[in-house]
Formats: sequence, C-alpha cells, structure tokens
Amino acid sequence: MRCEHLKSIGAGPLDLLVLGGGIVGAGIARDAASRGLRTGLVEQHDFASGTSSRSSRLLHGGLRYLAQGRLGLVHEASVEKKIIHHIAPHLAAPLPFIFPTYADNQDWALWQLKIGVKIYDLLCNGRNLGRAAWLNRAEIFQKIPGLRPDNLTGAVRYFDGFTNDARLTIDTLRSASRHGADIFNYCRFVNAKPGKFWECHLEDRLNQQPIKIRARTVVNATGPWADGLPHSHVKLRVTKGIHLVVDQSRLPVSDTVVMAEGKRILFAIPWGERTILGTTDTDYNGAIEQVAADSGDVHYVLRVTNRFFPNAALTGNDIISSWAGLRPLLADPNGNPSDIARSHKIHTLESGWWDVAGGKLTTHRLMAEQTVDQIVRWLRRHHQFNDPVAPCSTAEEPLLPKTETSGISGITPPEFSRETVEHFCTQEWARHLDDVMIRRTSWKHYLKDDSAWAAQAADWMAQVLNWDTSMKAKELERYLQPRK
Repeated sequence: MRCEHLKSIGAGPLDLLVLGGGIVGAGIARDAASRGLRTGLVEQHDFASGTSSRSSRLLHGGLRYLAQGRLGLVHEASVEKKIIHHIAPHLAAPLPFIFPTYADNQDWALWQLKIGVKIYDLLCNGRNLGRAAWLNRAEIFQKIPGLRPDNLTGAVRYFDGFTNDARLTIDTLRSASRHGADIFNYCRFVNAKPGKFWECHLEDRLNQQPIKIRARTVVNATGPWADGLPHSHVKLRVTKGIHLVVDQSRLPVSDTVVMAEGKRILFAIPWGERTILGTTDTDYNGAIEQVAADSGDVHYVLRVTNRFFPNAALTGNDIISSWAGLRPLLADPNGNPSDIARSHKIHTLESGWWDVAGGKLTTHRLMAEQTVDQIVRWLRRHHQFNDPVAPCSTAEEPLLPKTETSGISGITPPEFSRETVEHFCTQEWARHLDDVMIRRTSWKHYLKDDSAWAAQAADWMAQVLNWDTSMKAKELERYLQPRK
C-alpha cells in the first residue's frame, strides 16, 4: 500500500516536494497544500526526530534577544506565538516566567529587566499571553519556595508559551494531509536532477525500494542536515542543547524559573508531574544522529540548578530522562553560540530549488508563509501556472478540529492505552516503537521505568503492524539504544 502510494505520486509532477519532516517542513507542506498546490513531503527518519522533538518546548519572543537589541526578531516571534495559541490552543499554553536577579550577576540588572518586560509586552502588539509585573522578595519566596535568598535583589514575571514540539509537528503534518499533501516518513532523499522538472531520486527505507518523483519545485527544510544535501547552498553553525527531566516533588515549581549564570540563562520548567531543566548551548561537530547528553552537560545543568535551589541537592539519580538536540543556526564563526541570532533565511540559487534554514520553533509558520509566497510567484513566472491558488490562511485556520486532538495530542502525554497506540500506528504514521514512545507521546521522558511501558506498547504495536516475535525484539532493542 505504501509503495503503491509512493509510486502513484510520481505519475504526475508535484508542484512542490518538501524535504524534511521537522516543524519547518511540516509548516511549508501545510501552507502549500492549503493553498491548493500539489504537495509531497518526505523525511528520512521519523517526523520530528531531529531538532523538532528536542527543544525546550517554548513558544517565545526571546527576552535574551531583546537584551541583544534584536527588536525585529522579538516582535516577529512574539506575534507568532500568539498565532500558534490561536490556531492550536491544545499545544500553546500561557506560561509565566519568573526571572530573579542577584547582586552578584551584573549582566541581568533588575532595573533593566523591569523596562525590558514592559517592552516585551508592547512587542506582542500589547496583547501578550499575560501581563508582566515585578516582584519583591516576599512575593518571590511565596511563588518560588527554596530559591537561593542571598544577594537576591528582586524579580520580574512575564509570559511566554509552552508547547509540545513533536506534537506540534505531527499535528501540522496531519493538517497538511487533510489538505491533500502526501506525507511519508522513512523516505530518504538521495539526489535530484534539474530540468523542466526536478527529477528526484528517493529511497523508501521501510521497503528498500528506489522511488522517482518529478516536482516543479523542491524545498530543502532538513534542519541540521541541510548543508549536507546535494544542491544545498546552506552554511550552518550547529550547536547542541540538552534537557533533563526530574520529578516535580524534587523541584516543585509552578512558574518557570529563569536561572542566569553570567549572560547564559537556563530554565526550570513545570511540566505536569515533572520539571524540565535546561538548556546548554555549545558548538557541536559530531555525527548528527549521535548527539546525546554527556556527563559534562549533565553536571553543568545540575550545578546551575543546585546553585539556585540549594536545598534540592539534585544528583544524577534524580534524572528520569534526558534529551539532546541540535540547533541549525545560520553560519557565524564569531562569538558565543548563545549570541547568534535565531533569524532565518530563504534563498534560491538554482531555479526551482529553495533552501530554508535558521529560525526557531516559534517562527515556523511565518517561515512557511514566506517560502510558499516565493514558490507561487516562481511557478507563475516559469510554468505558466494558472491553477487557482488560495491566499495563505495558516494564521487563522485551526490546525485540527478539537475532536481530532482530544485525548491524543497535548502538552502533557496522553493516557497510556491500547487505543492511543493503535491511533498512532493507523492515523499518525508511527512505524517504530520509538515513534510512539518519544515523538507521538513523550511517554519515554515522562513515565518512570519507561522500559516496562515500552514492552507493553510493543505488544500492542505488534498486533497492529503484524510484527513477529523477532521483529518485536528488534524494536525493543532499537528503543533501548542510548541515543533516543
């Protein structure tokens, strides 16, 4: 069935083939399909398996970028976080942040932050997800018991959004599919030959079959893989960030706490019954598929957290899970990774081929709109493209009906059940155990003793996907490999 479907879309040319099933590729596919373009998307691994399931899960304008004077970037992202809250309320919860300031850190002065958070609200067109304020010492300790008291000078409280990055990607792909896009994971782009159409050579990795697809236009939206593709002209500086998950009882925070060490900031983020700690920001030169949280990363995050919450005394034994991801930043050899702008770039140096790079989770929808705008103009100039093309509606149209997200998609994981596992396999392209345990649900990062839950999920998946005993054992082995 899958092979036949892949071959069938090669029968006639696509208007657009998107390479990459992360949040940016998903957004482009949704935008293009909703405008009426014949759209396909392929991803060599599982959807959201790279950067788009390994972020801090924040929808934010970036108070740090405001401190760097990048007002345009902050405004752009601040408007977009509100749009995501509108079109996907199940995946965009208002999240209060408390930023305590200390006399021994002159990089973040209280008076500057007081001005900054007010400007921050204004850059959301005066309609942020909540109103900024500042707190005195008594109010701080009421909201954040256990915070280090010495040298504390005050705090500001402001709002951003909290999401589930992988679920936002999957639901965006589901929306694209509802609009007619053909979506395939485990389908690798091999090469492409330009001509009247781009002749694209793909490999169906599930069936080890070569596939040829013709497309009028191609978009490279492969994140940290972008500069390694044939025809790509992207230059990236890839940095690594890690996150740790601990039980809420070990670090009970109801608001996100900003922990500043010099100019660098880390977060303690409340996530249901858990707390997420992170992130780091360091250059990375290793294999993309092998990125992981090493002992130095873990030590750094625990050290900073324990400095702000000395009574918690967190150790490695408190870590329920961790993840590590890569940020595909536009190349800039100068300065610290944290100082590189999270701006994006859309460019075309070969006719009909676009590279889309940089940006961040919060601005993916805008990146998609700008990309498809360029593609539509190019199609009309070069292909006498007279088919009706609807205007962009992705800022207004809900991602999915509530009936298709309730009990399935949210910021915290869904109930562990056979019904949900079957849904992910039959309706959301899940083919491997880690597809379900990590990207469809976050059960790996949320549930304690996740291996026992994984064994049960594998039993259910085996019945839906017709795995034999050997295949089920291989799936469990794959899932338990260190890098997930």
